[in-house]
This record gives sequence, C-alpha cells and structure tokens, in this order.
Amino acid sequence: PVFPVGPGLQLQRKACEMAVAPGPRAVCLTASLCLTRAMEGGKPSLALVYQAVQALYHDPDPAGKERASLWLGELQRSMYAWEVSDQLLQLKQDVESCYFAAQTMKMKIQTSFYELPPETHNALRDSLLTHIQNLKDLSPIIVTQLALAIADLALQMASWKGCVHTLIEKYNNDISSMPFLIEILTVLPEEVHSRSLRIGANRRTEIIEDLAYYSSTVVTLLTTCVEKTGNDEKMLIKVFRCLGSWFNLGVLDSNFMASNQLLMVLFQVLQRDETSTNLHEASSDCVCSALYAIENVDTNVALALQLFQGVLTLETAYHMAVAREDLDKVLNYCRIFTELCETFLETTVRTPGQGMGDLRTLELLLICAGHPQYEVVEISFNFWYRLGEHLYKINDPTLHAIFRPYIQRLLHCLARHCQLDPDHEGIPEDTDDFGEFRMRVSDLVKDVIFLVGSMECFAQLYSTLKDGNPPWEVTEAVLFIMASIAKSVDPENNPTLTEVLQQIVLLPESVHMAVRYTSIELVGEMSEVVDRNPRFLDSVLNYLMKGLREKPLASAAAKAIHNICSVCRDHMAQHFHGLLDIARSLDSFALSTEAAVGLLKGTALVLARLPLEKIAECLSDLCAVQVMALKKLLTEQSTNGKSADPTVWLDRLAVIFRHTNPIVENGQTHPCQKVIQEIWPVLSETLNTHQADNRIVERCCRCLRFAVRCVGKGSASLLQPLVTQMVGVYQVYPHSCFLYLGSILVDEYGMEEGCRQGLLDMLQALCMPTFQLLEQPNGLRNHPDTVDDLFRLATRFVQRSPVTLLSSSIIIHIIQCAIAATSLDHRDANCSVMKFVRDLIHTGVANDHEEDFEVRKRLIGQAMEQHGQQLVTQLMHSCCFCLPPYTLPDVAEVLWEVMVFDRPTFCRWLESALKGLPKETSGGAVTVTHKQLTDFHKQVTSAEECKQVCWAIREFTRLFR
Repeated sequence: PVFPVGPGLQLQRKACEMAVAPGPRAVCLTASLCLTRAMEGGKPSLALVYQAVQALYHDPDPAGKERASLWLGELQRSMYAWEVSDQLLQLKQDVESCYFAAQTMKMKIQTSFYELPPETHNALRDSLLTHIQNLKDLSPIIVTQLALAIADLALQMASWKGCVHTLIEKYNNDISSMPFLIEILTVLPEEVHSRSLRIGANRRTEIIEDLAYYSSTVVTLLTTCVEKTGNDEKMLIKVFRCLGSWFNLGVLDSNFMASNQLLMVLFQVLQRDETSTNLHEASSDCVCSALYAIENVDTNVALALQLFQGVLTLETAYHMAVAREDLDKVLNYCRIFTELCETFLETTVRTPGQGMGDLRTLELLLICAGHPQYEVVEISFNFWYRLGEHLYKINDPTLHAIFRPYIQRLLHCLARHCQLDPDHEGIPEDTDDFGEFRMRVSDLVKDVIFLVGSMECFAQLYSTLKDGNPPWEVTEAVLFIMASIAKSVDPENNPTLTEVLQQIVLLPESVHMAVRYTSIELVGEMSEVVDRNPRFLDSVLNYLMKGLREKPLASAAAKAIHNICSVCRDHMAQHFHGLLDIARSLDSFALSTEAAVGLLKGTALVLARLPLEKIAECLSDLCAVQVMALKKLLTEQSTNGKSADPTVWLDRLAVIFRHTNPIVENGQTHPCQKVIQEIWPVLSETLNTHQADNRIVERCCRCLRFAVRCVGKGSASLLQPLVTQMVGVYQVYPHSCFLYLGSILVDEYGMEEGCRQGLLDMLQALCMPTFQLLEQPNGLRNHPDTVDDLFRLATRFVQRSPVTLLSSSIIIHIIQCAIAATSLDHRDANCSVMKFVRDLIHTGVANDHEEDFEVRKRLIGQAMEQHGQQLVTQLMHSCCFCLPPYTLPDVAEVLWEVMVFDRPTFCRWLESALKGLPKETSGGAVTVTHKQLTDFHKQVTSAEECKQVCWAIREFTRLFR
C-alpha cells in the first residue's frame, strides 16, 4: 500500500497556508550540472531531488554542497516533502536518497503532523510499515529513522490503539522482521518523553498505561528471541538495548523481571571474559538502566535483590579486564558499580553493613579508584558527592565514623591520581583533560572533607612532606590537595598552618617549577592565616613578588596577591605604594588578562581603605597608566588613521572603579568624583571613535556604569553630556548596552525631581530606534539582548519614578512590546519582560502610603482596562506553547499581580483565555478536558498565595507539552 497524497492534502495545503517559499533559484550540483527553477510553481521532480541528494553527499565543491543542503531543507519544510519522501522510499534507489527520505518522513511526523488530514493517518502508517519491511536489509541507519517515524506516528495517532500488540502480532513469527520490530520497540519508549513531540500529559499518560499493559508481552518476545537466535551477538545487542529502553520508561513489572531469564543472560554476558566490546557496552547500559529504574528500592525488593547480588558477582570479571588492560570494559564495570551505589545510597546510609546496605558496594568503588587511569575513578565522583551531602544533612557522628575510613582511602587515591608525570616539565596545565580532572578532584575534596576533618587531613598531608623526602610529583600533588582544603581549616591560633606558611616561603628556587606554582596557589588560599598573623605579610609578599617576575609563575602569583589584598585589606594599606608600582608596570609581567585585572581589583580594594584625603590622588595615580594608554591610542588614530583595540585599558579602568568603594559619610564629597570627571573626556572620545564596534562600545558602557556606581550622585555633572552622547550614537548604532547604561542612570537619579523629565526624554529617544529594530521580522528573537536591556530600563523607571512613566505617551508602546515579548524563549530577556510587567502592576497594588499611590492605582487601572485581556491571553498561550518550564514562576507572579489588582475582572479574562486554547491534538487525542479547564480556573482564581498559582500552571501546562 502506497501512502496516497490526493485531494485531501490539497485542501490541507490551503488550510495550512503552506505554499512553499521559493528556495534558491538555482542549485549548482556539479560543475557540469545546473538545476534551475527549483520547486517553483509545484512539486519538484524526483530526478531533481535525487540529484540534489547526490550533490549533498558527493559534490566536490563545498559551495555546491551548501546550496544543495539549503534547497533540500526548503523541500523538507514544504508540503511536497510527504509525497516526495514516500516515493523515494518506494524507488529504493540507493542508501543516500533513502536515508534522506526516511529522515524527512521522521522530521515531518515530529514537527508538521498537523499538515495531514486525519483520514490519511492509517495510509501513512501502512506505508511506513511497508517501507521498513522492504528496506530492512539496506542500512541500519535507515531502519532507525523509519522506526522513529513509526514510533512518533503511534504516539500522536490516537486512533492507533494497542500499537505494540499490533506490531508484535504482525511480525513476531517472521525471524527476518525481528531486527526492525525490536528497533521500533526500542525507540517507542524513548520517544514518549521526546521534546520534539508536544503530545501533552493526557496522551502521554494514556500511552504509558498502554505500554505498561503490554510490557510483559515485549519482555516475553525478547526472551523468545534470545532463545531462538542463541548467541547471535547483533541480536543480543538489540535485545539488551530494547530491554534498557523499557526499564528507562519505568513500566516493567519488577516482580516479573526479578524471575525473568533475560536478567540471568545479562549477567552471564558480563561475567564472560570473551564478550565483545559492543555487546559488553550494551549489557552494561541495560544493567545501569535497570538499577536506575528501581531507585525506590523498598517497592521493588525482589528485583533490587537480584540486581544487587548480580552486580556483586562482577568483581572477578573487573579484575580480569584490568589484567587484560581492556579499559572500555573497566569503565563499563565502574559505571555499573557506581550506579549500584547510587541506587542503594539511602539503604546504605540507613542500614550500613546490613542486607542491601552492604558496604561491599563502597569497596567495589574503591577498587576502581585504585585503577591507574584517572578516567575510571572520575565516573564515581557524583556518588561520593551525594554520599557526602546525605551524611552532612543527617549529621550523626556514629554514621560519620562508619564512613570515615572509606573517605580517607578515597582521598589517598585522589592524591595519587593528581600526580603529574615524573618527566613533566613546567607548570601544571589547567585547561587540558587532566587539568579539568584535578579541578573536579579539588571540588570533591572540599565537599567530603568534613567527614575526615579538615585540620587532621591538612596536618596528615603536611607530615608526609615534613617527615619524608618524596619525589617532586608527590610533593606537588600533596600541596594541591592541601590548597583544596586550606580555606576550610580554622586559621585561629593554628601552629600547623603558620609552620606550613613559613616553610613554603622558604622554598628554594631550585625546586621543580610545578611545585613552586602549586605552593604559590596554596599561599593564596591561606590568606586568612596571613590576616591573623600579619608578621608573615612581608615575607609572603616577597615570596609572591619573586613568582610575579617569572613568566610561568606570574599569573598564579598575581592571583595569590589579589586573594591577600581581598582578605588582608587593612594590613595591606601600608603596602599600597608597592601595589601601585606593580600596577604601573603591569605589562612588564607575563600575566594573563584575568590575572592582570585581578591584581588591579586587589589594589582597588586596598585603595578604598586608605584615609579619605589620600584616595583621590592615589586613584588618579592608579588610573593614569590606563588613561595615558587610551590617549595614546586616540592620538595614533587621529594622526595615522590606524584603529587599535582599547578594551584592555577599558576593562582595567572598569575593575578599578568597580572595587574602589570607600566609606563616605553624608555630606562629604566623594573622593573619586574629581578623578572620574577628569577621565570622562577620554572615555567620551573613545566611545565616539569606536561607536560602530559593539564589543568596544559595550566595554565603554561597562566602564561608565562602574564609574557612575562608584560615585553615585557625585556623577551629576556627567549626566547631561553622557545622555546626549548615548542618545546620539544609539540613533545610528543601536547597541543594547546603552539601554543598560540608561537603566543605571535611572536607578541613581530617578528619584531626583529635577532629573525625572530629562531621564524620561532619554527613555523616549532610546525607545524609537529600539521599537524599529524589534518590529522587524523575527526582531524579538534576533535581538534578545535589546529586549533584556530595554525592559531593565523600563523596570528601573517603574521602581524609581512610576508616575513619570505611567503618565507618559511611551508607556502604551512599552506595554504592547512587553506583551509581544512574553513568548520569547530566552532566559534573561523573558525574565526582564516578566519582571517589568509584574513590577508595573504591583505599583498599583502595593499601598506604601506614598502620596502618589491613588494616582498610580488609577493609571495602572487604565492600562489594564486597555491591555489586561490581551496580556492574560498571551501569557496563557506563551506558557502552554512557547516557554520552557523554568520560566513559569515568573509567569505565575505576573498573573498573581493582575489577580490581586482586580480579581473579578481577572476571572473573566482567564476564562476567555482558556476558551481559546486547542482541546485536541492533530492526531485526535484529547489535550485538555472541560473538567481540567474548570479545575485550573478554580485553582488559580481561588489561590491565596502566588506559589499556588505557580503549582497550578506547572500542572496545567504539562497537558500541552
């Protein structure tokens, strides 16, 4: 049976308004072949499609491949794709064209199933089943694509009842059909929770119940299949993948599985030394899925016991894999042991050493931790985190004593895994795989150290260095672990810590570079100790200065100095001029950008602790280097027209302004005010010079933002020229950072009566180009940063001067833009939009006894009368069809404010919005029942706090996902 595309689809084509947008007019496929008028005016010929597919895979010219790809993508989006892919699959010309057709069919069913009228669904199903049977020997990837298409169709097609039963009845007696039948049965449970299919919670529940009902039939089929095919490896892999998929869905009966033959076969395969790598991986995946499925051990006791005992039998097989140096198998066993520990974690903590709380499970993980390859122990990290978290919450000293020896052994293994190769030269790399592993070790050690005791561990590690004479790589690894826990050791009256500090600063320069590097990091982590013992400050700074002068150690030393400046601000004040000297000659040291900025941050933190009268001069000195560099760049630009990048200097100024925050009493002039006024002309000129470059303008705005924040109201003299320049540049180059900078100005000056009108004029001037940008096709989606910053600015206005904004003519346009933007799926932008709407309505709700409350309430009332229904309808549509679940609390807050403002009117608006939602899917399944609609309406409108609205929305929107 061929899938017919007749008059029904012609009608649907009109109904969906899916007239194909013409693709590229000519698709150059090879040097000698040019196809013109592609898809113009009708369905493209199969020959044309076939040539495009050939070009996609075989055209030697990348441009030809690209054009073919674009043209085929256009075809896939068109209505013709259904018929074309069906015909290509019938022709069975070659693997490439069949793969393209199968993939297209899957994609259309996933994303465009609504294009088909219901009367064609049965024909589509029969056609797909015929194709998968005819193409089963052509290529496994084609079978997988068709299996996915069939599974996705079954999930959406409500009229196909008991699809599992139908398929098994149809194919289980034909051994040649078994591979594709098992493939369909594998992907079907996987697709139930697919994000590509919005089948809704009602349909999903119906499907899961249906699959649970037929699950034992599937397992029996798999068991029979294994009995019939014996040790056929390919078939075993398929069976285990399928079984794992059903375990993952959580629909298998645990008592039925506990006594099933397949479980025994699974462990036999894993115990056998000769099992191939692929089969071993499939078996391991299946056991892990089974262990994950019985997360609640108490309700699955029989299966839990079988799996528990089965996994414990694999220790010998693990040792055999180690002996054979088969790393793939070793990693698989470690995955299984880790999943076992994760599953039985609560049992282990509740009844350690008893029954399924048997501590042999931890022994298995520690055996893996002893493997020389660090990738093996890394698999178990998540379990150790969770164990630490559980024990920390319970906080029972008896339990801690039971698990302490295991954590001590783990730490010992981790210290060994952190050792660099004895022939390693230079400093430790922190960006390669091993460097990232060491960072994860450091995080894990911080999380579990409380079980062993930070001080005991620190002292024990130090004694291994003090009493022995270990090789450099052992010393370095021990120092690395000490650096991980240094901050958690109590620095008060601690002779061990001070001794460590003394010994480190005496390290000779002849020791290995990596040891010096890590010892510098350790000193940085011990800044609390330095703060408690200022007598060491000079020797520590001398030690770090030596490091700063050596290229490999410079960045680590700069970071350590930054740490000491942050913690020992008061003690460092006497060393400010030394820091200033470093800052002046920053580029003579081989520092990373981050380390250089960190040093300036430390210097600024210390600067803020100087006497008030000294701050202005010292700040001027600290900024001078950066200002001179910017002036030099501007001079070079004007004389020879060469444009150099000023971002380094702008970032350095920004960090100085950001962290120079002295304590200024009311009435005192801010010591930084004069310096910032002097620097403004240079920043202004830099901004003008580079106004077309978004990256540089963003850095200028960031610098100005921190300058304004630094002196607060003290920047008043900059307000007029800054706003004038911002608005002028924004008309030509609408960089969103100007909107953000505008929000900072509103935050600082919005409550000043004399500034309000000027700030409103700024907002109106910035809004016009912004709306033009956002009203373009896909404008909101293409400019999320602009949306984010526009509504930050509007929100600041609501917070600082609501009546000024609400009385203006621009507010209507901002509200309309906000309603359109509620459907934008972008975390920051959506958050800003929701916050604006929530805060706006809240100004009419919160009676803060300010004299303008009644005015605010009246103005909000007028706005809601005009836009309330549209807002509620759009919010309901957005959270059902456009927004991810994490945005729902923000939506709930907006609805809550609307309801609190005027509950009776909100009830009517919500009812109207709910009536507009679709009640059925295109596959005929019920999306939402009348009762579910009325229940939701009642839950929301009778809610007494916002979180009840949030829970109701969360549950309700699942019906549409």
